[in-house]
Amino acid sequence: MYKIPQPTKLVQHIRNGLVEEEHSGFVTYVENFDSLKIKNLGRNNEYPFYLRSCAKPLQASLLIDYGLDKEFEMNEQEIALCCASHAGEKIHTEVLEKLMKKFGITEDDLLCGQHAPLAQSRQFEMNKNNEKFSRIHNNCSGKHIMMLGLCKLNNWDTKTYNQLNHPLQQEIIKKISQLCKVKENYPITKDGCTVPIVSMPLQNMVVGFLHLFCNPKYEKIKNAFLNNPYLIGGVSRTDTKIIENSKGIVAKVGAGGLCIVVNIKEKSGFVVKISDCNMAAREIFTIDLINKLGWANIEISHDIKTLDNDTVGQIETFTQIN
Repeated sequence: MYKIPQPTKLVQHIRNGLVEEEHSGFVTYVENFDSLKIKNLGRNNEYPFYLRSCAKPLQASLLIDYGLDKEFEMNEQEIALCCASHAGEKIHTEVLEKLMKKFGITEDDLLCGQHAPLAQSRQFEMNKNNEKFSRIHNNCSGKHIMMLGLCKLNNWDTKTYNQLNHPLQQEIIKKISQLCKVKENYPITKDGCTVPIVSMPLQNMVVGFLHLFCNPKYEKIKNAFLNNPYLIGGVSRTDTKIIENSKGIVAKVGAGGLCIVVNIKEKSGFVVKISDCNMAAREIFTIDLINKLGWANIEISHDIKTLDNDTVGQIETFTQIN
């Protein structure tokens, strides 16, 4: 049905002149919000990819549209965690516990499933104290809490909010299509956290982020990202690193090798899709491209080192966008 895309090499590891590791993928760069001038690395042929967790800020636009933020006097930290793929650290779960109380819900209401915190330090701490991880440690729990809040506000069923035919999910799909200027019915699947997730060409993902973060209506979401980067991800998370070490740059990672970055001042943005979903390759390429574009000067090592810190190779990235 869709023409198979042709990725291009984006990252390679070289040890003593030999290429040991390669990572290919796609980059779509939207140079200007008004003219929507689009440039690509790799021939993606407008192939649709699933948004995965990059959808979270787009989904969170409904909390503004429906006035959930005003009804429950949501602060920036709470809004940030509704958009986050958080690492399950105490700084994340403590805010989420307070937000659940505001909405009058409990962890038993969350349909996101559970996994250990993404932060290994928090995993170690919990194991040491014989604590059990729960649904609130799921990196998507903030999104699910927001969804339940919207259900409460609109008197929608809270037991089936993760189903495709639920009015909440239908509103989310409609809203994402509007923001991303999607005019075709692309495939929809179920994300890892059980809610529906849509697909679309890479350029539409960037367009959606520009329409969200460059729109004064959603300034609270923009400020939540810029002022609370640690809540968006956490320790060792790529989007947190980018936001913390830049000014006016928003970033959001997603499973499947995705990272979307927007320069709010320039109203431009890009999306990276690493084909083999390697997170280290995604991080170094994304940061190198940000630096190449002159959007920031974020330090990142290109050295390949041994355990005793000897440099034995270099990581190269191919960031030239024509």
